[in-house]
Amino acid sequence: MTRPRLISLATAVPPYRYDQSVVREAAHRLFDREKADLVRLMPIFDNAGIDRRHSCMPLEWYLAPHGWVERSRLYGEHAVELLCEAASKCLILAGLEARYIDTVVAVSTTGVLTPSLDALIIERLGLRRDTRRLPIFGLGCAGGVTGLARAVDQARVLPGSHVLYLVVELCTLTFRHGDNSKSNVVASALFGDGAAAAIISTEGPGPAFGPAGEHTWAQSLDIMGWRVQEDGLGVLFSRDIPALVRAEVRPIADAFLGRHGASVSDLAGIVCHPGGAKVLDALEDAFDLPAGGLAIARDVLREYGNMSAATVLFGRERTLSQAKDAPYLMSALGPGFSVGLQMIEAA
Repeated sequence: MTRPRLISLATAVPPYRYDQSVVREAAHRLFDREKADLVRLMPIFDNAGIDRRHSCMPLEWYLAPHGWVERSRLYGEHAVELLCEAASKCLILAGLEARYIDTVVAVSTTGVLTPSLDALIIERLGLRRDTRRLPIFGLGCAGGVTGLARAVDQARVLPGSHVLYLVVELCTLTFRHGDNSKSNVVASALFGDGAAAAIISTEGPGPAFGPAGEHTWAQSLDIMGWRVQEDGLGVLFSRDIPALVRAEVRPIADAFLGRHGASVSDLAGIVCHPGGAKVLDALEDAFDLPAGGLAIARDVLREYGNMSAATVLFGRERTLSQAKDAPYLMSALGPGFSVGLQMIEAA
């Protein structure tokens, strides 16, 4: 059977762009200075490895409280807009009309809609009425890789079909005014908004997908995720994430690669989700890379911040122009606590 291939890939960001220095200055209005222990936490903005980020809302929006109804409305409007932009670019790059899409896989964790995003996209893009739909919620940052693997599965079981893979995260919409927790301060220094789309098929030119894998750690449910609050989603980060990554990700990757007759030395590189500067430091240590060795991930983090599941696709987009014979290993960490892995050819 012909292997599924990445026929095209495109990304999109919302119109508001904020320099990190502007967000840092706004922190004095976003948080209660004493309750948030803000003076002690301000270095987070300087050490995040981020120069700028994009948001679907103007800065003034974050200076007031907002509830579930408003957040959900804004999420629906802006998520669909960004996905349509990315998907339209993707169709043009692939030289395809919308009627050739057979399956839509839509990944997102920063908002909840019913009808889901895939149904809304079918309406907006004018896809066929018999298009198969697969909405995926809850994978968090790992969704960029684990969700991609699910889309590849759809192409594999239906040879010759075209799968439109969509991922959008509006992380900044989850900011909760009045939440002075350290996790919320960290989120305000890290998160940005973005979307990506890919077309996957067994027919057509493009990098071929290899094996995919996952690992979920035991007793790790409190390491990363959201806590549902009255006015939105409260972010959950554990300070133990970098240590866990440094100690345990490499053996998991080695075991995954070994099962498929490969090793880290066989790779052209690692396209990882840049959760933050400390996580990238830990990943470089884990894979015996020099400081700054994950240059693409650091560039994406610096220019866009952490866009949750969408971020790793921004990194993959940048590798498409690199002529290398060996495959890449895509990886992303997310709630569960879990890691998603996906092999893909360089070009």
